[in-house]
Amino acid sequence: MSGPSTFVPQSALGRWFESRLPIGGLVHSSFIAYPTPRNLNYFWTFGAILSFMLVAQIITGIVLAMHYTPHVDHAFQSVEHIMRDVNWGWFMRYSHANGASMFFIAVYIHMFRGLYYGSYKAPREVLWILGVVIFLVMMATAFMGYVLPWGQMSFWGATVITNLFSAIPLVGDAITTWLWGGYSVDNPTLNRFFALHYLMPFMLIGVVILHVWALHVSGQNNPTGVEVKNVQRDTLPFTPFATVKDSFALVMFLIFFSWWIFYVPNYLGHADNYIEANPLVTPAHIVPEWYFLPFYAILRAIPSKLGGVIAMFGSIAILAFLPWLDTSKVRSANYRPVYRVFFIVFVLTCIGLGYLGAMPAEGGYVLASRLLTLYYFGFFLVILPLLGLYETTKPLPATIADSVLPQGGAKLQPAE
Repeated sequence: MSGPSTFVPQSALGRWFESRLPIGGLVHSSFIAYPTPRNLNYFWTFGAILSFMLVAQIITGIVLAMHYTPHVDHAFQSVEHIMRDVNWGWFMRYSHANGASMFFIAVYIHMFRGLYYGSYKAPREVLWILGVVIFLVMMATAFMGYVLPWGQMSFWGATVITNLFSAIPLVGDAITTWLWGGYSVDNPTLNRFFALHYLMPFMLIGVVILHVWALHVSGQNNPTGVEVKNVQRDTLPFTPFATVKDSFALVMFLIFFSWWIFYVPNYLGHADNYIEANPLVTPAHIVPEWYFLPFYAILRAIPSKLGGVIAMFGSIAILAFLPWLDTSKVRSANYRPVYRVFFIVFVLTCIGLGYLGAMPAEGGYVLASRLLTLYYFGFFLVILPLLGLYETTKPLPATIADSVLPQGGAKLQPAE
């Protein structure tokens, strides 16, 4: 949608360089002149927030890696050394640990926004699938990072999750042994997780670049779900309109992030993880980080080990098929009143699964987990396909401009 760049450097040196490596033209066409739908709201700022958080996590992670020792005899003490002896080490560690939570908060809002406004529908299927890949890599990176402090919850969380692969027929035991680097979670496991945790964020950058590329090819969705029909009336240049809104949202998000770092830096952690890992002492209640809890609840809701593993991974994989499971021709839930109700219930279901994932796997908690798991999969496999056939939708505006501008298009103003 951005088309060929019209960027021309002012200096002779700039024109010489641009003719050989047109970086300036790429930046200008992608982030300055790029036409952005004029009705975007603040839910569309989380892409910029996530980009910032990815860079922040990489920078703080590199600094922490300079002082961390990936050995079972020294890992826990090296984290204490970072916290107590390294200049600003406490800040780097708290920023990195809480930054993972902020990353997931932003990505969950980003994904729910896509679900609400139908951002996965044609022609944005590949864009959505790349987003699911990013989510998977994020989860793997976060899990491996949680193991590195080598506290009690790190060790036992790694033991429980890696043991799940042993449920896979034929190859499960081999995969588990390879992940461990032996026959139990020990020093080879920690070394492998450290190496992969360091590598994966850079892989993530590559997938994010593809994600942004796909976005610029298909163009941004918007709250109406109507495609751009007239670039002059329906869009505004990315800079300054989108960049100012993104910058304001980022500042607000950083204030929220800072509150966690400076006031409650350990609130989202688990107390047992401040005890050094001991293979001979099992914690009373093993729970993963909060952002894994919904999937952990799905895992425990299924009676069989293999069935739980399939359901857990299936709950993520099913997102990649969403563009074909939703048969409705209308994108935005603003014009789908019945879907909007089911969507709200789906969001509450995910929150409920998160709560149940932190509870003991017993009694009513298990029953509730099974009911919510049933709705989770039913939403994708039953509700979405049927709604596309039977739902009565509201009339769509003819153009994006018609939804935000005065009748006749007089006095064109940027959308709030």
